[in-house]
Amino acid sequence: MHRPIERVTKVYYTVLAAIGVPVNLGAIVILSRGNCGLSTCTTCYLLAMTAADLMVIITDIILRHFGYFYYPLSFLDITPVCSMTYFLAREAVDCSVWFTVTFTINRFMAICCQKLKTKYCTKSTAVVVLSITCSLLFLKNIPFYFVYEPRWIVENVPWFCATKANFYVDPGWLVFNWLDTILTPFLPFVLILFLNTLTVKHILFASRARKELKGQSKSGCLRDPELESRRRSVVLLFTISGSFILLWLTNVIDFTIVMFTDLGSGDFWYVFSEVGWKLRNLNCCTNTVIYGVTQSQFRKQVKSAVKYPLTAIIRLINKDMTL
Repeated sequence: MHRPIERVTKVYYTVLAAIGVPVNLGAIVILSRGNCGLSTCTTCYLLAMTAADLMVIITDIILRHFGYFYYPLSFLDITPVCSMTYFLAREAVDCSVWFTVTFTINRFMAICCQKLKTKYCTKSTAVVVLSITCSLLFLKNIPFYFVYEPRWIVENVPWFCATKANFYVDPGWLVFNWLDTILTPFLPFVLILFLNTLTVKHILFASRARKELKGQSKSGCLRDPELESRRRSVVLLFTISGSFILLWLTNVIDFTIVMFTDLGSGDFWYVFSEVGWKLRNLNCCTNTVIYGVTQSQFRKQVKSAVKYPLTAIIRLINKDMTL
């Protein structure tokens, strides 16, 4: 049964990498130009999220899974290199998740906490928050480098990564495993749901009060730039966090079943677990699509970027014809 799943996994990750790398690179270039009609603070968070998603594709898909499918028995399978790849993949996934959390907190502050907005929702604060988050996650993931041991030693060269037997019984490793599971994905999942719920309540209350003050509760025909700006910000927030929740949900359920029950075995749960991992990695390609769907200025920048090579070629041809 596992052979067909491996073939599907090979095709799926090949397509995901072929699409995800150029799409995320393009999004980084477009966002870094700062012409998408977004605040510098929001742009900073979106850039960090996109860069983290790109690193997940490079480390977890290209280095780990492609090594298994396309270039087995390469230098990537030497135990120190293999351990470093696993460590970098864990760091990239954690950054992708927690950058989404910090973005959600930032939007919550901007929408619901007007007194903190001027202090917290700035580019400098965003850089500090993202840097501290990345550094703490780096320190948290260092033990993952030491989780693995060589599976074989050939001519004094350690090959492949096998999880140490004491990882599942040693109290220190058990505590670390529980802490890691809580930090990713359970706590981010709960925080995003909780903050979005509070944001929705605040928006409904503030919108109702604003409409009453402007006399729109009866006429409803006057445009309100403040409400429209808030609506665009909320659409971006909810689509990003909603996509994260939906694509991580299967993985969270799988984590819960494995951690708290004895049901996480057999062919069904193997397939369920594989689907969860694939959806989780798909999350690394959806944010750019979300930017394009929700942000008109981002779409204009994408169109401009696509048209630029064609117009440059046409200009070059016309220049040669006139000579």
